[in-house]
Amino acid sequence: MATEAWVTLATNDSYAVGVMVLAHSLQAVKTTRPLVVMVGDHVSPAMRSQLSQVCCLVKDVSILDSEDSAHLALLARPELGVTFTKLHCWTLTDYTKCVFLDADTLVVRHCDELFDREELSAAPDAGWPDCFNSGVFVYRPSMETYSKLLEFAVNQGSFDGGDQGLLNLYFSDWATKDINRRLPFTYNMTATAVYSYRPAYQQFGGDVRIVHFIGSPKPWQAVDGNSPHPQASREHVGIWWTIFHHKVQDNLTPEMSGIAATFADMNIKAIEAAAAVVLPTEAAEGAGPKEMTEQEHREAWERGEIDYKGRDAFDNLMKKMQETMNKKKATTPQRKL
Repeated sequence: MATEAWVTLATNDSYAVGVMVLAHSLQAVKTTRPLVVMVGDHVSPAMRSQLSQVCCLVKDVSILDSEDSAHLALLARPELGVTFTKLHCWTLTDYTKCVFLDADTLVVRHCDELFDREELSAAPDAGWPDCFNSGVFVYRPSMETYSKLLEFAVNQGSFDGGDQGLLNLYFSDWATKDINRRLPFTYNMTATAVYSYRPAYQQFGGDVRIVHFIGSPKPWQAVDGNSPHPQASREHVGIWWTIFHHKVQDNLTPEMSGIAATFADMNIKAIEAAAAVVLPTEAAEGAGPKEMTEQEHREAWERGEIDYKGRDAFDNLMKKMQETMNKKKATTPQRKL
């Protein structure tokens, strides 16, 4: 049995869709560690069955709620109370070390080296870099730590009403004690950062390993598959949807709930037709789609019109990323120390 594992959480079938894409993204980058998913009562039997196909363990956990309505109101995100359920990850004591990944993350490059880090290793939060973002963190399962976290939650609470505020208070020396516990931002790149600091993404984007679709909407909340996603990088939303179409959608059934059931009834051909850029006059004349210029392609991405089977297919996106990285390495002068 493996002694180290990736761990994630699905509190309902909608977030479980994210878990399934996450699982396939880990497989795509050839991780050597298994994925464990903790599930709450609202995950349907049909979804649990599918999760068991891509995860080594589907672990039932009870929903923990911070019941901190005042602090949650500050975030206008009352649903974050159930994220306290994340604390159950410390009870997975069959493993000596784990890396937790939120269900709204996407692994785009091999990053098993995270298991060389110690508890509690995490990347800085984009909104307040002296705090870590709890969407990705390295930890050691321990019933003692779990008990202490629950006690701390009762006595001290959370400054934001969710798991991130609690964990930052508990691991309060994260930013100052040991620089090795501060993961590079590339291991938990908030998708919004692509827009807030575009020059940094131009410089370091090729090194991104894990993308985090923080906030709302999530990729799976664009039900028609081509709605614009203003907060996330178009490139990574496209990768998410490509994995979904190729690996996940066919495994969803109407017996599932939430967005998973909606996806089960979706007509993928209709989505592809909506994403195709064909002028009406050309279609009427039986002509093929007009070849887009680079600018037109960029604008199509902005509108969410993504050619999942063609130019914007997963393999083509990865090829484009690799070409950009190689070009950058060839043209960037070596710095002298």
